Amino acid sequence: MVTDDSSNDLTRDRLLRAAVEVFAQRGLREARVREICARADVNVASVNYYFRSKEVLYAEALAFAFRQADERYPLDVRSDDQLSPEERLTRFIRNFLQRLLDDSHLGCHGKLIAREIADPSSALDRIVETTMRPRFKLLQNIVPQILGPGWSDKDISRCIHSIIGQCLVYRHSRSLIERLCPEIIATPEDIEHTADHIVRFSLAALRKLSDERKGLQP
Repeated sequence: MVTDDSSNDLTRDRLLRAAVEVFAQRGLREARVREICARADVNVASVNYYFRSKEVLYAEALAFAFRQADERYPLDVRSDDQLSPEERLTRFIRNFLQRLLDDSHLGCHGKLIAREIADPSSALDRIVETTMRPRFKLLQNIVPQILGPGWSDKDISRCIHSIIGQCLVYRHSRSLIERLCPEIIATPEDIEHTADHIVRFSLAALRKLSDERKGLQP
């Protein structure tokens, strides 16, 4: 027999899943609570009961989407000191690109966060602190090991954003890429090859900067 608590958890879960889909499609402002509840097959009053407001539901849906992505694509390089910085960067980029280009139900995650970044709400601060900043700090540990000593925090941050930007273009410009050169992200194997390209490109740039700093190249 299903307990009341279990039933409540299932209802809340259905609401979150439906909210991710609707918010990804319409954004916070245009999304309607009635549509979310219809997709979740629950009473409209359920949003107020479980989340108090549409804004709280939105924030929880964002967090839920990230948790789902983390479960499917766990990042396994956080504390593995046995890996070289190059291998840690490789795994980070592959993981990140796979998450961004996932075409399963998690594809709503990419759409949702893209909307949030383009038109941020107060929920973004929580996502930055709980999800994005830890990943940024991970790269703050990896990148200086490849660059070598003598680089400012600003220089390191610029390098990190250059790496992240190479991945994000495949998410944010996907409609253009699929019209211009769809073969580079057409299959999981193609996405892996594209990730490897980003790795090689990034490592080449970081090593060039390192060599220039050391005076080995003009």
